[in-house]
Amino acid sequence: MDFLTLAKERCSIRSYEDKPIEPEKLQAVLEAGRLAPTGVNLQEQRLLVVQSPEGIAKIAEAVVKPDAYTAKAFIIVCAEKDAAWTRKFDGHNIYEIDASIVTTYMMLAATEQGLGSLWVCRFQPDVLREAFHIPEKYIPVNILCLGYAKPDAVKPIDRYDTDRKPLEETVWYESFDA
Repeated sequence: MDFLTLAKERCSIRSYEDKPIEPEKLQAVLEAGRLAPTGVNLQEQRLLVVQSPEGIAKIAEAVVKPDAYTAKAFIIVCAEKDAAWTRKFDGHNIYEIDASIVTTYMMLAATEQGLGSLWVCRFQPDVLREAFHIPEKYIPVNILCLGYAKPDAVKPIDRYDTDRKPLEETVWYESFDA
């Protein structure tokens, strides 16, 4: 499958089948995260995979709508801020950018594996930190939900024809003055 088709097939899934994820598919998703680029290749991301019913219950306590997340696996994407690259000109630390790139790679790999995913940022970091014993040096950036999408949860591929702004509204060439 070409990349644009893969990108169009990916959609945010909020309803999952009661079917476990095969270990090799989960490994493929995690491997994609490992291969993702990070600033100066520092690889400060730390991934915590949660699949047990007890762990999933802890996830539910940390998110705003606990009944909305019925996935079979969750990846808590953390970053070690002090290990990330910082731009010397303005002191901007890119740990969240790196964690986001890692998450994006995993989300696209999940789609390729036939899995649905949902990127979640609406959670209580302190609840996650306590429930999963996340060390202080790691910052929870997002949660990636994974599982087999219920058929009615999958969005049509042609939605991008109307759901996205045209390029002329988001792309400039050479200068914003034009």
